[in-house]
Amino acid sequence: MALEELGLEGEHTKPRDKLIGIYIGILAVILAICSLGGSNAQQNALQENIAASNVWSFFQAKNARRQALRLHAEEFEIMLKMSPTMPDDAKTIIEAKIADYKVQDKLLTSDPKSGEGLDELFTKGKALEATRDEALKQNPYFDYGQALLQIAIVLASVALISGGNMLLYVSFMLGGLGVILTFGGFTLAFPLPGFLS
Repeated sequence: MALEELGLEGEHTKPRDKLIGIYIGILAVILAICSLGGSNAQQNALQENIAASNVWSFFQAKNARRQALRLHAEEFEIMLKMSPTMPDDAKTIIEAKIADYKVQDKLLTSDPKSGEGLDELFTKGKALEATRDEALKQNPYFDYGQALLQIAIVLASVALISGGNMLLYVSFMLGGLGVILTFGGFTLAFPLPGFLS
């Protein structure tokens, strides 16, 4: 069906209205991209937070194990000092146990081969927290960007219907800010006042 048959030819299809329609379509696409970026940032923050929590739990368990080994080694060392008349075979067994505890202590402290020593877990946990914090920094950009883009679309729609230009100018301003914030959400190229930088 042609526009003439619907009675929509004429005033309703003037170039200004077509351009506003295109502008609204562009804002809608940018809004969709902004929404996707915000959703991904939120999901990344959640995943990295869970991963960091798991690493820190493992870190704490290994640290508790290391502390227990150190206490046992100290107890055996005190036992050897307190009992100088202890039979040699008992001393040998206790000294072997102390040596074994010290080897385990070193492996718990640093184990580059498995990547599960306390030093490696600490580095991994900090890296996961940094990634989580980056994703959390992105969220406000996307939140404000989405809000501004939605308001800009509504104002442009009202300007299209009413024929007024003032709402269209405000829509341009808010839409521009929404685009800038969307860009900022993806790049973190500039700080957002009042939020973590």
